[in-house]
Amino acid sequence: MTHFAVLRAYGGRAPVGVTLFVEGEEESGSPTLPALLREHHDLLACDAIVIADAANPAVDVPALTTSLRGLVDCVVEVAMLERPVHSGVYGGPVGDALTALCRALASLHDDKGEVAVPGLLRAGSAAPDLDEATFRSDVGLLDGVELLGTGTIPDRAWNGPAVAVLGIDAPRVAEAANVLLPRARAMVSLRIAPGDDPQAAQRGLAEHLRAHVPWGAHVTVTPGAAAAPFALQTVGPVYDAARRSFAQAYGNEVVETGIGGSIPFIAEFARTFPGAAVLVTGVGDPASRWHGIDESLHLEMFGRGVVAEALFLAALAP
Repeated sequence: MTHFAVLRAYGGRAPVGVTLFVEGEEESGSPTLPALLREHHDLLACDAIVIADAANPAVDVPALTTSLRGLVDCVVEVAMLERPVHSGVYGGPVGDALTALCRALASLHDDKGEVAVPGLLRAGSAAPDLDEATFRSDVGLLDGVELLGTGTIPDRAWNGPAVAVLGIDAPRVAEAANVLLPRARAMVSLRIAPGDDPQAAQRGLAEHLRAHVPWGAHVTVTPGAAAAPFALQTVGPVYDAARRSFAQAYGNEVVETGIGGSIPFIAEFARTFPGAAVLVTGVGDPASRWHGIDESLHLEMFGRGVVAEALFLAALAP
């Protein structure tokens, strides 16, 4: 909508050539994008790629995102019995699949909350640390809940791995019965640092889970999505023009930031068009609560973003 509003502000006659690309598969890994970019390479060739899908640190502070983590996930299934059996009659000598699965999932972190999967890369960062109280408030962390891991918050959130259990297939509490469960499965998501290899990370995650399922239980790990991390250097005249334009529109200088999320198609565009400057601009702020039930957009920030991009197109004009 930012791009659309900019074109509308110019009455459909922007000062430079513009191709508006609408990508509808980002949340599922953009599986058909590489072939599409190859097929229409000449039509899409450009000097600058503006991807408005990152965050600003505040509604009046513009950001260029220079690094994103990658993402791999998998489904792990544990099997111990041919069928459910009575937990009282057989419990003790016989275990259950859900407990075995929980023990394997608990092995994904050490006691400090660091990701325990071996072989994962942790990148460094010169970014200043964030104020912990502000960070906790932005996240909505409950009183007394500890932050995981060690190091600065940017290092943990942008430049290190993070693992989470996104879902478990098991009976709901209201539907529980006194039986030992024969099978249980979970989806595990792993964010990987810039510079890490998605395929190697996915293999490492699978090997770790297989090694930590206890009691001889049968385990199957099915790989899922894999998205590469991304990092860029914001040097050159296109980036200089962007900094001037965004600073004018927002009233504050542009900051460079990382983001812990993953946008798989950024790396794909950069690989396909290596001569283009890639700008990942902010369209949200911490209060936007992305992927939450009350996700929102600050309209004043949206307006600033439109003005900034309009000024940027003007600055690129010959």
